[in-house]
Amino acid sequence: MLVLCVLQLSVYHDVLDQRGSKLCHSAYHFKATLWPVSKLGSNAGMIQQIVHKFDPVVLVGGGKATPKALHKALMPGRVCVAADSGAHLAYAAGVELEAVIGDFDSIDPAVLQAIPAERRHQIDEQDSTDFEKALSRICAPVVLGVGFLGGRVDHQLAAVHTLLRHRDRPCILIGSTEIMLIAPPELRLPTREGDIVSLFPMVQVQGQSTGLRWPINTIRFAPGRQIGTSNAATGPCRLRMDGSGMLLILPLRLTQPVVDALMQPDCARWPAP
Repeated sequence: MLVLCVLQLSVYHDVLDQRGSKLCHSAYHFKATLWPVSKLGSNAGMIQQIVHKFDPVVLVGGGKATPKALHKALMPGRVCVAADSGAHLAYAAGVELEAVIGDFDSIDPAVLQAIPAERRHQIDEQDSTDFEKALSRICAPVVLGVGFLGGRVDHQLAAVHTLLRHRDRPCILIGSTEIMLIAPPELRLPTREGDIVSLFPMVQVQGQSTGLRWPINTIRFAPGRQIGTSNAATGPCRLRMDGSGMLLILPLRLTQPVVDALMQPDCARWPAP
């Protein structure tokens, strides 16, 4: 397995020992982390990557979203990338873009011109959506999508299609009250009693659960046959899937716990389709 060794540098102005005594005023701390290439997107060798980050990346689309939602997703250390007209929201929110990716058929020319030329990446092919063009060219442990839920139903379905097609790249779509993602092989969640945990299979798939009111252990999920809408947590829950393709819908407040879980170096990923 090909492995990348990542060196992370942190600067500390006051370094203390365990008793609280100051050791020095400034120091450098190096942390080496081994990340299998598959953790960062196994399609990396097939499509030229534009954005390379070892922190989550926020990807903004042209759907329904607010500047407040975008700023909330942009925690320290995260950069913002726009999928075509998603640049409008970033511009309105005063957010600097690391890159804008798309065919540029729906972005205002004035907004496009406000973005440095070296950060504009025009992809002139019509077999994919702007979301897919962008997601497939971001190399990061997790992508948070803002502006892909709400609005037109066909756009939302196209976003789900992209999640499924690139299920080896963990991506969380953030809505106004919920988040949506392809369930990884295993996920532990700090759910509370009564939290809605909805499961929608995009392919035939089975799984196991603990902490759900209606356990899924014996259920064969499949589109048009069996879904798991409006299940509910009885407390913290754990999900395991025997295959990729289960769409998981969770309360919005679980966004950061899901990000934290997906960021773990030992978190299993689905292989590229």
